Amino acid sequence: MKQSTLISLSISVSIAVLAAGVAISAQDKYTVKVPNGLAFSEFRGYEDWPVIAISENGGKIAVTVGNPVIIGAYKQGVPGNGKPFPDGAKMAKIHWNPKIQETWPGQPKVPGAQHDVGFMVKDSKRFADSGGWGWAAFDYDAASDTFKPATIASNPPQENDAKCGFGCHSVVQNLDYVFTEYGKR
Repeated sequence: MKQSTLISLSISVSIAVLAAGVAISAQDKYTVKVPNGLAFSEFRGYEDWPVIAISENGGKIAVTVGNPVIIGAYKQGVPGNGKPFPDGAKMAKIHWNPKIQETWPGQPKVPGAQHDVGFMVKDSKRFADSGGWGWAAFDYDAASDTFKPATIASNPPQENDAKCGFGCHSVVQNLDYVFTEYGKR
């Protein structure tokens, strides 16, 4: 009886140690940072921000969300009114690989596994050399449930600095470097 109790106790302790090790090794996404760029932690809480717009980009389903500063600016008519977004405006664009929801009427495409997340922040002083905006992109790995900074090998390719989106967004300089229109409600 003593030997079986020791074995049971030993197994229980081993399981507890293993579970603690997994919990400790799990990534806190808010510790990830783009080298020479933005940190994930600068966008803490983005998961609960209001939706700006929904889109399909390069075969991915995307939702763009914004903090209260950018939502307020959109409601005041920025950028269509010719005014720039204020400093402190932030947005996040979350991409998912689509999947077909076969049990729903019409079998719509819905978000499947997350693909990546991209961030933008307006800070005219910090990012004076990139239109006042800083960018970051993070690839998501579903198998490990972790994020890592996007690279040149990512799709789309990204540089490792806060200006990674500047080249692409320069075509909408007249809209304060923002592609996303605020969807009418």
